[in-house]
Amino acid sequence: MLELKNISVRFRSKSRSVDAVKNVSIHVNRAEVFGIVGTSGAGKSTLLRTINLLERPSEGEIWIDGRNIASLQGEALRRERLNIGMVFQHFNLLHSQTISENIALPLHAARLASAAIQKRVSELLDLVDLNGMGKALPSQLSGGQKQRVGIARALANNPDVLLCDEPTSALDLETTESILNLLAEINRKLGVTIVIISHEMAVIKRICHRVAVMHDGVVVENKPVYDLFAHPEHAFTRELVEKSLDLRVPDRVLEEQQGEILRLVFLGARAEDPVLNETTHLFSVQINILHGRIEYIAGKPIGILLVSLQGTENNVKLATQFLQEHVARLEVIRHG
Repeated sequence: MLELKNISVRFRSKSRSVDAVKNVSIHVNRAEVFGIVGTSGAGKSTLLRTINLLERPSEGEIWIDGRNIASLQGEALRRERLNIGMVFQHFNLLHSQTISENIALPLHAARLASAAIQKRVSELLDLVDLNGMGKALPSQLSGGQKQRVGIARALANNPDVLLCDEPTSALDLETTESILNLLAEINRKLGVTIVIISHEMAVIKRICHRVAVMHDGVVVENKPVYDLFAHPEHAFTRELVEKSLDLRVPDRVLEEQQGEILRLVFLGARAEDPVLNETTHLFSVQINILHGRIEYIAGKPIGILLVSLQGTENNVKLATQFLQEHVARLEVIRHG
């Protein structure tokens, strides 16, 4: 449905040239929620803005429904943009206009009749749960309500693609959850393809079907969200996943523990199996759980435990081998 082929974006000044995006290729399926995650300066916002040509790529092609739009100009580009909605981080509302007038802006640009605009604005207010607030000004709304207006405006022309540029980063946790629920509902109800960028892994695992990880202008990993958390391959991805799952333990706690210290990763049904109980009984070892959690991503569990393993040298060795065979991944953090 949407494909970026070998996209590069190069910014030039008199003194230097900066490669913000370097030869990136991404395919987004119809009606999926695709995430692009990375830290500040990774190039993710620049890449997102190439999709509707707010940022023209220095090289590469942008294919939407079999059309390469990278070279479009003027009226042809304006028509194409009607099919691509965009939600901004800081809402970008006109403060002197009412909520209804803000939502109607792209409808006026599309030259719809007044009656059709009024009808569509009413539908959109209902969709984003802002019924009765059409005459309010942006200054009278909370941050979450302002973002709902931004989403309604982006959906005004029934786009096939919705681009979301850090849509929750200016919101608190509770409001973030409500906005993500709204986007997920829009994706399910309307079948809109959503591309969302974020520096927060919590956002990605909450709403996305697949995700690309960007680092220094390059996509270093691209896979289904569950697979990314279950099997992070690139060092930068592993760092993001670890921070997201928050399994950090104070050094003092680790120093006080005796024996082997292991990180165990359980996937799927195995995340709910009593593997540790079996290990202690079979090999006469003591297992002390230092930290752990089970997360459900895309409806499937991922369990991660940090444990210390104590016993005789031979029993610890046999127990470690047993665990290695019964968990998805085992990492020795410290030898006993």
